[in-house]
Amino acid sequence: MESASSTAFSLALRRSSAAELGGGGGGGGFARRTGRPCVRASALSYRQFVQFALDETALHTRVAPSPLQERFGSMKPLDDKTEIELLSYEAPKIRLLRSLSIQGSKGLQVLDFAMFPEPEYDLPIFCANFFTAAETNIVVLDLNPLYDVVKHKEYKDKYYEGLMSLGLNYAELLPWGGKLTGESLRFFSPIVIWTRFKSSQHMHDVLYSAFMDYLKAWLGLMDLGIRETDASRIIANREAQHRYLTWRAEKDPGYEVLKRLFGETRAKNVVRSFLFDGVNSLGSKTFLDYFPEYQCEEGRVNEKRSMLGKSFATRPWNRKGEFIGNRND
Repeated sequence: MESASSTAFSLALRRSSAAELGGGGGGGGFARRTGRPCVRASALSYRQFVQFALDETALHTRVAPSPLQERFGSMKPLDDKTEIELLSYEAPKIRLLRSLSIQGSKGLQVLDFAMFPEPEYDLPIFCANFFTAAETNIVVLDLNPLYDVVKHKEYKDKYYEGLMSLGLNYAELLPWGGKLTGESLRFFSPIVIWTRFKSSQHMHDVLYSAFMDYLKAWLGLMDLGIRETDASRIIANREAQHRYLTWRAEKDPGYEVLKRLFGETRAKNVVRSFLFDGVNSLGSKTFLDYFPEYQCEEGRVNEKRSMLGKSFATRPWNRKGEFIGNRND
């Protein structure tokens, strides 16, 4: 559940969870099929997304269950109304590939899928966060940059210049979803898909196509990734990923959903040790070390979603991937 998405995403999750979420029976095992990881059969409509990701990744690298699978794969919610599946894998160049799927009542479904590179690579982070209610879909799909693409032009050119045509194609099919905070933008790339749409088979097919193409693009970048040997660059990559994870763990709007499903203690564990694994191990800095503007006078973290007071109602990049803001901010 993308913590860097708009307030609308957070509110939609919280409102729907109160009315539609229970907690449910499916534990999350994993299996093998022709040497590839396989998700447990379920009624989740997003299962084809996860299965494609696992199968496609297995074509590029050697995928194995992560130690997190034993810890979290069999987690069950507090009641039997919601199906949940947690899957986690690792591979050369991939520190963690993990997926959280939720299916509640009245058509409520959530997919949080991500792939985090090893610190020896400055690869972007593959991020897919989909929320579906009976008629509404809220989507964030991106190759989240490890470094701010507005401040680091060389990083933007390295990873996104060749992908702009892909992003522009889907920007037309999946239009900008509304105001996005300035804080959110620093964790997104020029090809981010941030959209909202009414449910239909056509739009579901478009989203699946986008997911497949973005995943293939990320795997292509991974294939070309060269292991960093400069210790200072590895340290910088590690801190950049830790900063990202620290933001996500603190500002994840899906936390309230998880708290209803698992209770507060287990929900915090899922967020910090599964969804954003590494926040406790890749670095020692706190959220306020990275984002001091969120510190209240009494030393706690301000819960406001935006401290910049700036939002973007339209796509703030031009066709070349250059940041231009917009006239409605």
